[in-house]
Amino acid sequence: MAGADPNILRELEAKRLEFSEVDLPRFQTGFPPQHLLLTLLGDFWSGRREPVPSAALVAWLAEFDVNEAGARAAIGRLAKRGNLDVVREGRNTSYRVADRLVELLPYGSLHTQSFGYSRTGWNGQWTMVAFSIADDTRRVRLQLRSALELLGYAALYDGVWVSPYPPNDRLQATLNSHAEVSCTVIVGPVDAIVSPASAWDLVPLRALDDRFISTFAPVRKQMRSGSISDRDALVARIQVAYRWFVIATVDPDLPAELLPSDWPRNAARDIFVDLYDELGPRAEARVREIVQRFAPQLSERVTHNRTARETSR
Repeated sequence: MAGADPNILRELEAKRLEFSEVDLPRFQTGFPPQHLLLTLLGDFWSGRREPVPSAALVAWLAEFDVNEAGARAAIGRLAKRGNLDVVREGRNTSYRVADRLVELLPYGSLHTQSFGYSRTGWNGQWTMVAFSIADDTRRVRLQLRSALELLGYAALYDGVWVSPYPPNDRLQATLNSHAEVSCTVIVGPVDAIVSPASAWDLVPLRALDDRFISTFAPVRKQMRSGSISDRDALVARIQVAYRWFVIATVDPDLPAELLPSDWPRNAARDIFVDLYDELGPRAEARVREIVQRFAPQLSERVTHNRTARETSR
């Protein structure tokens, strides 16, 4: 499997941290309406500034069996969080993606599409961040730990965090923002009693992939049999994109050399790519059909994203 473009990966890392500074809904089990709507906007309305009628947003969510009250509540909560801007013209209400999110939502899709390529050829070098924080500064400790987690680091010991990837500007910026903490960064091989790879608990990460496969392998089978409607294509594409994004957000994407040989990531990614790309045109047609009912002038502006595999054909 081809590797992801290193330049894209670096850009995605920066955008991932920007996402952490936005008040997004928390991840939940199932498919929460707020995240479904953000996934829909990031996929079919990527980078656009035109407001979408609230009735169209409600109809989008109705495809996922979200009733009108639930849909309007989700829209209202996203607006309250500052993720959506309200646009009123007379008695008509529309919403558009907030300025701070308009450049980020496409990266949500891009991160989703780029995650999970086999990273091979790791050189065995670790980056270790060692720090010491006084016991009475618990808040600072928690802030630094959270920041390092977002960078893909994990705790080998309480005050020693590790990553198999080299340090970068984002790490330096994180450490600079915690100037009150004494930190040391060391890069090199590790000869320790405890393997740095043990810093990550692989059991829940494997469980995420296994659950993804068990959920969506039957959907791929249905798609390949030709027995899936345009509505079902839309629902399946958005659900598979959201669930893969959740995995991409919490998984450190470790090099293949640090994972068991039977790691399910490649199988899960193949299912994601197949469903995401092959359902794209039909899902777009369904979204365009819905927009046509409420804002015909906007319907032709609906597009859909594609993975690197699809765009390279």
